[in-house]
Amino acid sequence: MSAQAERNARKPAPPTAKKDASPRPPRSRVPLLARIGGWRDQHFYSFFSSLGRLAARPWASALTVLVLGFALALPLLFLLVFQNARDLSGGMRAAREVTVFLKPGLDLPASEALAQRLRARTDVADVLLRTPEQGLAEFRQLSGYAEALDALSENPLPGVLVITPAPAHAGESALLADLRAEPGIDLVQYDAEWRRKLSGVLEFGARVVAVVASLLALATLLVIGNTVRMDIQSRSEEISVMQLIGAGDGFVRRPFLYAGFWYGLLGSLLALALVLAVELALSAPLARLLEGFGNRFAPRGVDLGIALALLGASALLGWLGAWIATARHLAAGRPGA
Repeated sequence: MSAQAERNARKPAPPTAKKDASPRPPRSRVPLLARIGGWRDQHFYSFFSSLGRLAARPWASALTVLVLGFALALPLLFLLVFQNARDLSGGMRAAREVTVFLKPGLDLPASEALAQRLRARTDVADVLLRTPEQGLAEFRQLSGYAEALDALSENPLPGVLVITPAPAHAGESALLADLRAEPGIDLVQYDAEWRRKLSGVLEFGARVVAVVASLLALATLLVIGNTVRMDIQSRSEEISVMQLIGAGDGFVRRPFLYAGFWYGLLGSLLALALVLAVELALSAPLARLLEGFGNRFAPRGVDLGIALALLGASALLGWLGAWIATARHLAAGRPGA
């Protein structure tokens, strides 16, 4: 055996890695309650720290909230105008009566005979006769011109028949044609065409309110998203440091989401304040206007349901706008990745 082989034989064999047959101990888990508590503390911190950052920049934050407040107040005002117009026209749209003005020379027995003959028709549900004396008394009560009416030598009002068509008959064209052909009838007034036009106007108004609300909601989303994007750019170095030391996307995104939430909530509160100010400014002139026309209509204001819906929708828009802005920043990648 050579010397080299002898030296190799004397060398101890290299130690082999010992295989541990026993399984590795399980990784220590954080208790569920502790994880929930940590998640809660992080959200509370982001919730109030984001509000503090808005307060640290009062002028910039106030300008953004003012823009949002006016943008959210406009669709709310349109909605209130539409609801009041719909309530005011509800009675006119529901009415189906045909008003028939009798000729001035028609006496009471002839008027009653005509009313009885119309009641016998199958397409007529009811006929109400108003004599000239009843019409004058009602006009005296509603108009407030009792002294001027007392000066009249004779009653200028004709008799009136208020005809209610039967619900089973959808069309009133035959009834209207027969009424106009009656010799004792002077004028037939039927407002179906006006009611159809009014319904069309209200449907168009509802569509306008929906379109304006959608456009201004999109504007609110863009304003909040752009504001949060500028905030992200101003804190880009801080975000990079947090990401380098292991902060996750959720930790980075959370303060900006709450900032968008605060922008939306404060903007909606300002919008409600603006709408209430408009209501206070217009309530007295509107009451005098309605009183002058003898109308007892009570205008509708902002109720609790509409206010809560506005607060929730605007806060959600703020959250969504901030999420879009932060998602675009985080999609650019982590520093050093």
